[in-house]
Amino acid sequence: MASAENKQTASPMALMVAEMVRTMRIQRGWTQEQLGLELGYSAAAVSAMETCAQPASDAMLVELERVLGNGTYIFQTARRYMRMDKYPEEFKDYVLLEQAALSLQVYAANFIHGLFQTQDYARALIGGGFPPLPDPRVEELVEVRMARKALFDREPVAMIEAVLDESALIRGIGSDDIMRDQMRYLANVAKRRNVSLQVLPLDAGLSGEYAAGHGSLNIVEGADHKHRVYLEVQEESWTLSDPTKVSTHAQRCAKIRAEAMGPRESLKFFERLAGDRK
Repeated sequence: MASAENKQTASPMALMVAEMVRTMRIQRGWTQEQLGLELGYSAAAVSAMETCAQPASDAMLVELERVLGNGTYIFQTARRYMRMDKYPEEFKDYVLLEQAALSLQVYAANFIHGLFQTQDYARALIGGGFPPLPDPRVEELVEVRMARKALFDREPVAMIEAVLDESALIRGIGSDDIMRDQMRYLANVAKRRNVSLQVLPLDAGLSGEYAAGHGSLNIVEGADHKHRVYLEVQEESWTLSDPTKVSTHAQRCAKIRAEAMGPRESLKFFERLAGDRK
């Protein structure tokens, strides 16, 4: 929803996009209504975008590239940076690492890792959190979370090894239908050649060993082949690069994988939860 507050808090990228669009529109001799017709938006929506009362959405940037981009891909590039503006402040550094990752190792303890969430699951999880967020903010966060999935198909391909705690899989979020669709999605993702997806069972600790007691973690290998650890708890986050600490977390992550179900057994587990296998 457009608001005066948005004008005061608009990011530099949103302001730049607004100025570029306004300049290009005027150069063409178009009114806001004429540009709106070309884009498939109302004149009011164009006005809100140009004043940053409602910065350009990802979908609007796609249309701006088509109508005004003229082969420059300038609005396509802006999409990436506009998405970055929407992430929570404590998450922005990690997203940059994740997007450029050569490999990613994760353990998700309390809920399904963001890379593996369906849109409906993400919306229910974010929308049901505390403190409550306005619906437009929920949709922004869902949009940018879904955009992270580009990592699955990026070139060069990223190798992703993930362990999901069984407690996160059986904890209902949203509705039974949302959870069934989420399990089917996990089953499909688990079949990707660049993805290893495993389940840490609830009874993992009964063997006398349990490496997952310290919570969720993410280990990212960057283009420089250096590994970094990202930790997050209660909306606070830390990125670690100290080799000794990174090594400890990497060993812990390897131990968690060893205690988890194998990839084939995990795939069957997803299918059973989805109701697709007895």
